[in-house]
Amino acid sequence: MTITTPPSTLTVSFEDDPRVVREAATEDYSTHVVPTSWRAGRWSLAMAWWAMFSAMFWLYVAVASADAVGAPATIAGMVLSIATYGVVNLVLSRYAARTGLTVALLSRRLFGTLGSALAPLIFAATALYYGVFEGSIVAVALQGYFGGNLKIWYLVAVAYALPLVIGGVRAWLDKLNGVLLPFYVLGLIAVVIAATVKQGYPQVWLHSVASQAPLPGWLTSYLIYMGVWIMMMYTVDYARLGRPQDTRFHGTVTFGWVFYTFTFGVNGLIGIYLLRAWEISGSETGVVDAVIRSLGFAGVLLIFVSQTRINTANYYLASTNLEAFAARVLRLRLPRAVWVGVAGAIAYLLMLTDVLGYLLKALAWQGVFVTAWVAIALVHIAVSPADRDGLPEFRTGRLVPLTAGAAAWLAASAAGIVLTEQGANAALAQLAPLITVVLAAGLYYAALRFAPSAVRVRGGDPRDEVEDVWRARILCHVCDRSYVAVEMDRDPSANGAAICSACAADSAALARAVR
Repeated sequence: MTITTPPSTLTVSFEDDPRVVREAATEDYSTHVVPTSWRAGRWSLAMAWWAMFSAMFWLYVAVASADAVGAPATIAGMVLSIATYGVVNLVLSRYAARTGLTVALLSRRLFGTLGSALAPLIFAATALYYGVFEGSIVAVALQGYFGGNLKIWYLVAVAYALPLVIGGVRAWLDKLNGVLLPFYVLGLIAVVIAATVKQGYPQVWLHSVASQAPLPGWLTSYLIYMGVWIMMMYTVDYARLGRPQDTRFHGTVTFGWVFYTFTFGVNGLIGIYLLRAWEISGSETGVVDAVIRSLGFAGVLLIFVSQTRINTANYYLASTNLEAFAARVLRLRLPRAVWVGVAGAIAYLLMLTDVLGYLLKALAWQGVFVTAWVAIALVHIAVSPADRDGLPEFRTGRLVPLTAGAAAWLAASAAGIVLTEQGANAALAQLAPLITVVLAAGLYYAALRFAPSAVRVRGGDPRDEVEDVWRARILCHVCDRSYVAVEMDRDPSANGAAICSACAADSAALARAVR
C-alpha cells in the first residue's frame, strides 16, 4: 500500500542497544544481521571454527573411500576436494562477512520469504545427524572401555555437550575449542606413534586394492567428499561473525584450503594408517577400536576431546537453525538455550533408533538439497550486481513469497534424488551430486535472467535515511530493540514505523499491508 500520511520518525542511535548485546551473548544474532561491533577477532573465530577439524568422521570417510577405490585414488580425490572446498568457501566466507547474513536470511533472497523456510530446516536436520554420529562415537568408546548400557552412554554423550553450546561463538565456543585444540593435535601424534610401536609399520597402507567401480576411483572419492558440502552452509553461519578486514585470512586459513588440508588430508591419512596398522575394517566403530587399542584410556580421552569439539559446532548450528525455522514457520520465539535442549532431545531419540541403518540414506537425500543450495548461492553471488557490489535484499517486506529460484532449487533437488535412488545405472547414481550442482546452477541462472524480480519495489527505505547503515541503529516499534540499519524496514501497517528483520518476518499485518 502507499503511505499517504507522513511516516513515523526514525529513532536512531550510534551505540549498541545494551539489551541486544546481553541477548547476543547466547543468541549470536541468530535471526538478525550481525553488526560489525559483534564480529569476532581473527583467532577467536578461527579457534571456534577449527572445532570442525577434530571430527572422527573425517578419519572414517577417508577409510571408507580407501576401501572402495584404494588409497592412491582416495588421495587424489582428497586433493581435488581440498581445492574445491578452498575456492567455494573463500567466496562464501567473504560474502558472509560482508553481509552478516545467516543461511536462513540469505535463503530469503534466493527463494522468497516462504521458499526460504526449507533451508534452515534441512541445515538443522543435517547438523543433528552429524551430532548423532559424533555423539554415538563417544558413547561407543565409553561403553567399549568401561562397559555398561549403551543407552545410558548415549544420554551422557548428549547431556554433557549441551551446556557447552548455550554460549555463543564469541562468548564461549572460541575459548573452549582453543583450549582443546592442542590436546587433539598431540593425541593424533600419539596415536600414530603408539600404533606403529605396537603393530609395526604397515608397509602397504598406501597401496590398498580397490574394488571394481563404474567410475574412475579419484572421481568416486571426490563424489564421496561432495556428500559433506554441508560444510559450505556451516561456513556461512560462522563466517558472518568475521570482521570484514579479516576476510583474506579467514578465506585462506580459517575456512579455506589450509583448514581442509588438515581436516581432509591429515585426518584422512591418519585414519587410513591406523586401520591398516590394526587390520580393522572401515566400519563406523573401526576408528574408535583403532584409537583405543593404540592408546588405551588415553585413547578414550582423545575421542572425548575430539567429539566434544565437533559437537559444539553441530549442536550450535542445529539450535540456531531450529530457532530460525521455528521463528519463520511457527512464529514461535524462544531463547536459543531452549532450542539447544530441543536439539539434544531429538539427537538422543535418534540414537535410540537404528540410526546407522538410515543415517547414510537421510544424509544422501539432504546432501542433494545442500549441494543444490551451494550451487545457487554461488551463482547468485557471481551474477547478481546488487549482492556482489552492494547490500542484498533480504527484508521480508521487500521480497515476494516465492521466487523462481525456489522452483530451480526444488527441481534440481528432485532430479538429484531420483538419480540417487534409481538402481538401473550405478554410475548415474554416483554422479547425482555433480549433476545436481550443474542443474541447480543452470536453472537458477535462467531464473535470474528471465523470471520476474524477487524484489518488491517500495519506497520509504530506512537505509536511505541514515548516512552509515552499519553504524546507525534504529529502534524497532514492535520489540523495542535497536538493530543495525542494514536490516531495518518501514512497517506500512503501522504508519511506516521502523521494524527489525525478525519482527517483520513474524508480522501478518505487514505482509497484508505490503500486498
